[in-house]
Amino acid sequence: MKKSLVSNIFSFPTYEEKKEHSKVSYSQYTMWANCPKQWKLTYMDGHKKDESSIHLIFGTAMHEVVQEWLNVIYNDSVKSAEEMDLNTMLRDTMASEYKKAMAIYGVKFTSREQMNEFYQDGVEILNFLQKKRGEYFSTRHYKLVGIELPIYHPTDTNENVMMKGFLDLVFEDVTMNRIVIFDIKTSTNGWNKYQKADKTKTAQLVLYKKFFSKQYGYPVDNIQVKYFILKRKLYEEVMFAQSRIQEFEPAAGSVTLKQISTNFETFIKSAFNDDGSYRTDGTFPAMAGDKGKNCKYCPFKDNHDLCAKAERHKV
Repeated sequence: MKKSLVSNIFSFPTYEEKKEHSKVSYSQYTMWANCPKQWKLTYMDGHKKDESSIHLIFGTAMHEVVQEWLNVIYNDSVKSAEEMDLNTMLRDTMASEYKKAMAIYGVKFTSREQMNEFYQDGVEILNFLQKKRGEYFSTRHYKLVGIELPIYHPTDTNENVMMKGFLDLVFEDVTMNRIVIFDIKTSTNGWNKYQKADKTKTAQLVLYKKFFSKQYGYPVDNIQVKYFILKRKLYEEVMFAQSRIQEFEPAAGSVTLKQISTNFETFIKSAFNDDGSYRTDGTFPAMAGDKGKNCKYCPFKDNHDLCAKAERHKV
């Protein structure tokens, strides 16, 4: 294997996280992009409503199992990874995440039957991934740089607002001399053409690419980003072979990067003052979207005292 070209990137000085810093995540940006009012109610006004779901439990468990499996592959050996009981790991992690959620929220959000269905789906994904490991995670071409690698860096237009995030998987492709950032997603049937075309949905990795470059001093043009989508279900009665894995690389060139960066910084300017405090005098309209799609899963959709239905914009 070629000598690593990124062995020294983590010697770059990084920012220390402090309480007084204002912090934004990509999920904050997407909430604001879809409906500024929901963002204001959640973060500025403190009406944040956390809840759990079987999809969240399953997604968290799959992340942890796949990440630990890859950690063993690249930091121990493929043989050791082959001896791992991933199915038991998935079952135990799902059970642990469910218990934690119940302790926090105290509201039953799934059933034994549904938990078992999701577990069996996960077993199918893991079995497929183990069989096809070499196609996706070559030990000849890839070196593992980091798992849950932190991003913590000032935004472009406000040094008092920090972008905070974590990268699921970061590899060095030693054959192409580049960094490859994977984001693991779980999905029922994979992403369709509409989900792939949703710029707000796919912009996450493009922004992470930019901030990774700024934080670690790695050339932005030598960073590849990829969504690694784990599909719970396969379509029935189809004539072609199907995969439990879907890979999707969003457009991430200079033009796209500039556009996404501009949109993100518009959020920063709209939501924060120069000192990092919230812009309480800002404008945060309620955007229902086409056919009210933004309101469908909004926790404030039935709270007309906080978000009057008559004030919701449809476009």
